[in-house]
Amino acid sequence: MARHDRWVMLTTLVVLQALTIVIGVYAMTTGFSLSALTGQSPPGGPTESPQEESPPVPVVTAGPVLAQLPAKPGDGPLPTKSTLTRQLTRALGDRALGDRVGAVVLDAVTGQQIFASNADAAFVPASTTKIAVCAAALASLGPDTRLSTRVVQGAKPGTAILVGGGDPLLAGPSAKPGYPKQASLRSLAARTAATLKSQNIKKVTLSYDTSLFVGSAKADGWKPSYIPDGNVATVHALAIDEGRRHPRFNAPRVDDPPRYAAAAFAGLLKKEGIAVSKSLRQAKAPAGAAELGRVDSAPIYALVEHTLTESDNDMAEALMRHVGLKEGQQASFEGGAKGVTAVLQRLGAAQGVAALSDGSGLSIRNRISPHALAKIIAMAGSANHPDLHAIASGMPIAGFSGTLGNGRRFTAADSKGQVGLVRAKTGTLNNVNTLAGLAATKDGRLVTFAFMADRVPVNAEPVLDRLAAIVARN
Repeated sequence: MARHDRWVMLTTLVVLQALTIVIGVYAMTTGFSLSALTGQSPPGGPTESPQEESPPVPVVTAGPVLAQLPAKPGDGPLPTKSTLTRQLTRALGDRALGDRVGAVVLDAVTGQQIFASNADAAFVPASTTKIAVCAAALASLGPDTRLSTRVVQGAKPGTAILVGGGDPLLAGPSAKPGYPKQASLRSLAARTAATLKSQNIKKVTLSYDTSLFVGSAKADGWKPSYIPDGNVATVHALAIDEGRRHPRFNAPRVDDPPRYAAAAFAGLLKKEGIAVSKSLRQAKAPAGAAELGRVDSAPIYALVEHTLTESDNDMAEALMRHVGLKEGQQASFEGGAKGVTAVLQRLGAAQGVAALSDGSGLSIRNRISPHALAKIIAMAGSANHPDLHAIASGMPIAGFSGTLGNGRRFTAADSKGQVGLVRAKTGTLNNVNTLAGLAATKDGRLVTFAFMADRVPVNAEPVLDRLAAIVARN
């Protein structure tokens, strides 16, 4: 990496970090929240189990944070290995982590290993699985690609087919605006109706096509409770509001997301003055069928940022399937896993990604090593892989955003001092706690880390926060 490019990239990350702290301070002192703007909770149900409300995070100003950073972020000295090793080793002995723990710290600039303990062992990664899947999506699909939901003309006159494009964030009739900007079923109905009216068509027989995704709609290793509890919906190429009955709440999820979406679309067409026959059936769109309407998702980089920040299980599953398709595989759990693995191999980051059964990390059959996660994150911060930068920008910021915000994490005395200095993806399942991300050390060196424990007897999240805080303050 050129020294100038490295300095520009690292400076940008530091500035973004400082801006986030300023925004966070404003939010905590005024009570402002993004949900107040959108009128809804962030879309996407996180993998993490619900936690009791934590004490508010202490206010941290940007001044002291910036004062700790060198003139050229990333060029500071590496942490002293002996000190870091001693502190991390002591923290890794915490009984809350159980008897199976792995950890690694890498220099983000050189890839040099600064600390390792069981770093190459394969652990249940939980939601840190999304790091690998999102990296593959950015590298394979491209950061600016969008997912399209279309309506095409059927084989017979007066017929129309709603074609699912694998965009689970497609907004239904009652959804409120949010970030990233979602493709809208209402807009699709308006565009389709305008085309039909221009052809003097006032009534259609509507069908829906879900053939883009194939195979099982549920992954091996998913608990039966995941769907009823609203952690994820069954995976289909056509759905609105990620299969939620109401977009503001994770549960309940509808039994048949494609048909539910098609019925909602029929209702919107009627409001646009197009009569729709009562019959509603599944059908495959003819090849080369004329397009009647189309809406596009936000670009992949924005979908990746959302997926990581909010730990959106449904979006992660869709991205994995799209990677499978792009890589010449079927858009299934199995095909998606093969596609992701192929992309990671091209990137030189497949070693340690031992098993993938899904894209969200809900499956207990996934296996990834700490070193693999830290390496992917380091690549995401590299000037050699600009297409992967959304991995770094999408990770929650300690104390401020996503699954590390709202007073959930970095509130204890041994970690709250590093609020705003750590960006990391969380992972939580029963008996599994993981945390992987990047941090600026006290001298401004950018490092990546991964801490994984998959036999935890109790909630070990505070210990993981402490481990990340140790890295940031060394």
